[in-house]
Amino acid sequence: MNPIFEFFFGQYSEYETIDIVLEAVAIVFGFLSVWFSKQNNVLVFPTGMISTVIFVYLLLKWELLGDMMINAYYFIMSVYGWYIWTKKVDISRVTPISRTTFNEKKISIAIFLATLLFVYLVYISFDKWTSWVAYVDTITTAIFFVGMWLMARRKLENWIFWIIGDIISVPLYFYKGFTLTSFQYLLFTGIAIFGYIAWKKSINNNQQTA
Repeated sequence: MNPIFEFFFGQYSEYETIDIVLEAVAIVFGFLSVWFSKQNNVLVFPTGMISTVIFVYLLLKWELLGDMMINAYYFIMSVYGWYIWTKKVDISRVTPISRTTFNEKKISIAIFLATLLFVYLVYISFDKWTSWVAYVDTITTAIFFVGMWLMARRKLENWIFWIIGDIISVPLYFYKGFTLTSFQYLLFTGIAIFGYIAWKKSINNNQQTA
């Protein structure tokens, strides 16, 4: 076997074929979800929900509790976000893209700290707080929880949390042995950067026409 291929994908030789297929399908829908988010398209939520349901199953099977909770939370917040994005603020306009308010920043901090504590307790309960991966997993879970909440509320700053979390997740998932998912987060990082630029431009354009 080619040594480069073995380095990146050798771990998949131990996986069931169905799990590899499911991971690939989840990645495709995850990519579509992030792309639709960049485009400010409500389809971000149904595509994301398909991806997260699959990942919840796989991550539970692989005993990656923090990652599993991230995806379960994504699903719940997708329902909430779908409602917010389609809710009309007046007779003709839906909830617009906006910047995070001071009160929302305080809530974001509270979500971050509460998530750190919650994930830590889960890892302790299942006796999984055994390596540095658990520490990093706990931090990325908190970052993504805040990012998802802000995205559901259509806040520009959600992209900052996605960028940070995605950058951390690229080497983390590769270390865990999930090369396809690692590549997914690499693509997510690029899309998140362009998403931030696109949403910021939208806000500026709305301010100029207001």
